[in-house]
Amino acid sequence: MRESLSSILTSLIFFGGAFFLSIIINIFFLKFSRTLGIRHKNHLSLRWSPDSKPSLGGISFYITYLMCFMFYAILFGEADVFQNKGLLGLFFSVSLAFLLGLSDDAYDTKPIIKLLTQIACGFLLIITGNSIEIFGYDILNQIFTIVWVVGIMNSINMLDNMDGIATIASIFILLTILGISIPFKLINNVDFFLMIAILGSLVSFLIFNWNPAKMFMGDTGSQFLGLFLAFYSIKYLWNSGVEIGDYSIFSNLTLVLITFSIPIIDTTFVSYRRIAAGKSPMIGGKDHTTHTLVYKGLTDKQVGYVFIILGLIASLLAINVAKFIPNDSFVLILIWIYVIALLLVLFKLIKKEDKN
Repeated sequence: MRESLSSILTSLIFFGGAFFLSIIINIFFLKFSRTLGIRHKNHLSLRWSPDSKPSLGGISFYITYLMCFMFYAILFGEADVFQNKGLLGLFFSVSLAFLLGLSDDAYDTKPIIKLLTQIACGFLLIITGNSIEIFGYDILNQIFTIVWVVGIMNSINMLDNMDGIATIASIFILLTILGISIPFKLINNVDFFLMIAILGSLVSFLIFNWNPAKMFMGDTGSQFLGLFLAFYSIKYLWNSGVEIGDYSIFSNLTLVLITFSIPIIDTTFVSYRRIAAGKSPMIGGKDHTTHTLVYKGLTDKQVGYVFIILGLIASLLAINVAKFIPNDSFVLILIWIYVIALLLVLFKLIKKEDKN
């Protein structure tokens, strides 16, 4: 009982500490830097917001991550976290992702350099033992790992197209992974506390990022979050049940699909729309799921509430899939039908919008 209370108290301290640390960092940078991520007028025309806002959110995410990592080692006397191959893989890859985003916000990195750096992030995870492991062939696992890392880093980046949306999606993805992975041995699990800290940082950032936003997370934030979420999804979603042999490829794919349904649906929707129009899916624009909802009469804040509801539904579904639905259940097929139905509704909205 005492250990449980101690774990809960420590969790609250980590969450609260990350929350207030992020507020301090964001207030500081908001006061002294108003230009990061604001490069030229053409860039602003691709954003939904008509006002230029600094892209500072990712800085607080990364600093919070570093502080949590070090405080955990000090608090629990776990010097071996600096010798843990998997954690070092996360550290170096997430740092590379952060630097990529910072460079892109400051200098507008070329797409090919951005892609190669994202692939390097995936490669760092592979060589440190953090790859997807559900397939029978290592090469297939490694290819899926790189595709997943690159895909999620770009999906979170693309989802950062309206005030609060990428932040909301990331919060619910983290809550889902935590919900699926608990019970942890909370008192000595570094993964738990890292996720709790980033969750606190995200909730704090939402105060600044909620419509009307005072700042954006920018590529600095989206690249960091994309890598961070990809890493923990590999560990606790893709590889769920692998160690004990209690898994199926279909059930784990379903788990990943539901947890990441918001960024996956938005990326699929936008890519289809741009390719159909003869455009590159990597060039920004005002044609996301969020924008379509606004064109249909919702305000930016109402769109935020819609995504909170969708995030909550996805989170509850994923936790139920992980904990209560057998690997061979017909319910898994119904869940795929639910996601496909959402996409079909969006595509129907496209056609109506194009006719108008």
